[in-house]
Amino acid sequence: MPPHPFEDLAMKPILVLQHLSSDGPAYLATWLQRHELSFEVRNTEVGEACPEHMDAYSALAILGGEMSANDPLPSLRRAELLILDAMARGRPVIGHCLGGQLMARALDARVGPSPAPEVGWHRMSLHDHPCARDWFGEGDIGPVFQWHEEAFELPPGATPLAGSDACTHQAFAIGPHLAMQFHVEVDEEKLRRWSMLDSAAYRSLQQRHATVHSGAAMREAMALHLPVQQALADRIYARWLDGVISRAG
Repeated sequence: MPPHPFEDLAMKPILVLQHLSSDGPAYLATWLQRHELSFEVRNTEVGEACPEHMDAYSALAILGGEMSANDPLPSLRRAELLILDAMARGRPVIGHCLGGQLMARALDARVGPSPAPEVGWHRMSLHDHPCARDWFGEGDIGPVFQWHEEAFELPPGATPLAGSDACTHQAFAIGPHLAMQFHVEVDEEKLRRWSMLDSAAYRSLQQRHATVHSGAAMREAMALHLPVQQALADRIYARWLDGVISRAG
């Protein structure tokens, strides 16, 4: 029997940093389980500490959260140190929304208010660069799911991969590391739960910005857009771990 394509990666688990109990790995966990990849989730909201270094792990994924990357939270600063340690060790890092913003901050780039918040399904444009095609494929990738009011600028040495009218930098890469402003990890359960949010602050945001969609609009578009985004996630996650697999082999 030929070896499992990911068997070398099983030597060390993948670390997933979770900042809020409501913002779990969702489709990322599904993808890792499908490929029989070992992973550990550390949820700092329930007091699970970040490890001090990445020696025991093969790769790092950082999830999102409703806090600002600039908030003075010890867990966010520890996450930034872990990002730098992972990069120094050559362990590929992937950041989802807040996770991408923490990557940018760790690399001395500014994170601040986005020109317009994006909540719901939004299109972005890929840059005409081989690195963008390597991560995201060719042509139109369709709308991706967004939920952010802040955005990152580019750190030194980063390659910009995509942007939109509301957010200049939707993704950047540095070597094997990828920072995304969007939530490629959402699955149906997570999206439905998030789309049920109904607060005065959210309603005010929706009234002031056409880029903030209603929960009903998010759910109505889900059947069309979610399968396309999950196919994109398949490509992104495989590309993220490709360097680890090649090095281990």
